[in-house]
Amino acid sequence: MTTLADESIHPFRIGIHQDEVDDLHERLDRTRWPDELPGVGWAYGIPRDYLKELVHYWRHEYDWRAAEAGLNEWPQFTTTIDRANIHFAHIRSPEPDATPLVMTHGWPGSIVEFAEVVGPLTDPRAYGGDPADAFHLVLPSIPGFGLSGPTRETGWEFRRVAAAFAHLMERLGYERYGVQGGDWGAAVSRELGRTRPDKVIGVHLNLLPNSAATEEPGAEELSELGADERERALASWERMRMWSRDRQGYADIQSTRPQTLAYGLTDSPVGQLAWIVEKFKEWTDSREYPEDAVKRDQMLTNVMLYWLTGTAGSSARVYYERAHADYWGTPPEPSATPTALADFPRDNFIPLRHIADRTNNIVQWTTYDRGGHFAAMEQPDLLVGDIRTFFRKLSEPAPE
Repeated sequence: MTTLADESIHPFRIGIHQDEVDDLHERLDRTRWPDELPGVGWAYGIPRDYLKELVHYWRHEYDWRAAEAGLNEWPQFTTTIDRANIHFAHIRSPEPDATPLVMTHGWPGSIVEFAEVVGPLTDPRAYGGDPADAFHLVLPSIPGFGLSGPTRETGWEFRRVAAAFAHLMERLGYERYGVQGGDWGAAVSRELGRTRPDKVIGVHLNLLPNSAATEEPGAEELSELGADERERALASWERMRMWSRDRQGYADIQSTRPQTLAYGLTDSPVGQLAWIVEKFKEWTDSREYPEDAVKRDQMLTNVMLYWLTGTAGSSARVYYERAHADYWGTPPEPSATPTALADFPRDNFIPLRHIADRTNNIVQWTTYDRGGHFAAMEQPDLLVGDIRTFFRKLSEPAPE
């Protein structure tokens, strides 16, 4: 029997009982649909006709067993760290000298986000790449999320998660490693680099926390910037204004009353689906529907990990814990670890280099012309190339 002090690592396979799949189908068949105003599109939330069609697909065409088998192709494990169950996939490269790399998802994501990048990153030789660019991948589920949830005590904000993942890498025997992430995974990855500079080779991010405009830039600030950065600063502030007006609500709820939200999302699969899929539309480089940017089945598999584990509430708690932590509202602490940003244009915020440089050791900043918040799902080739370029730079000898 496993105890709270158990430091062993246990093999794990996803094995959902058929009763749970049948229960999902029955709930979908009994959905009670709300009314909807005519002609408002996505302005008030996810449109009913689109959601009805997606639910029909989920109920009658989506194949959970195929998705489950696909995920189980990755070696997976669980271990106990800081009194929490940590689930992770550990995919070792066939190249013995590969660089260890922790990739951390965010909300409302999961390790499903990385399905398209695992192969090229672990086995570049098989994808026409340079075997010197290979990585041993560790893909943990954040405590409270999916197969690492639910958590059983308060306090699981991103700094505690970063400390747990540092222990995980130590337990796996990795002395030096890289980190990568977006969304909450970006906060966790940056914190790992900041607090473990002796362990973390480099921090690769596709979202850089605390780097967007939070107030309208003044004339003095703008006068110190080049033309391109002035334009970005104004655009960054405008996007932040739009975010605060139209898109901040989910975070306010999850930062204040995650338990109340959990009742609806844990009882209604359509509620859980709508809460997540709306973000795949709003946060991606999509046109009319989220499937313009991400694969429908991959999006549904991501939703399934929330639904089947009942972790709508415990995953939302990371917002509450961050908002109620003693450091909330204070400036970010500087990180000296080499950091790269892959800047995708349709992400939630527009990062600004002059702000990022104040507290980060930016050594690579690449702005792309397409892609959004879920970079590994939307633009896997661009993300893989950016990660390879960054860590290749770090491995090159310094010029004399």
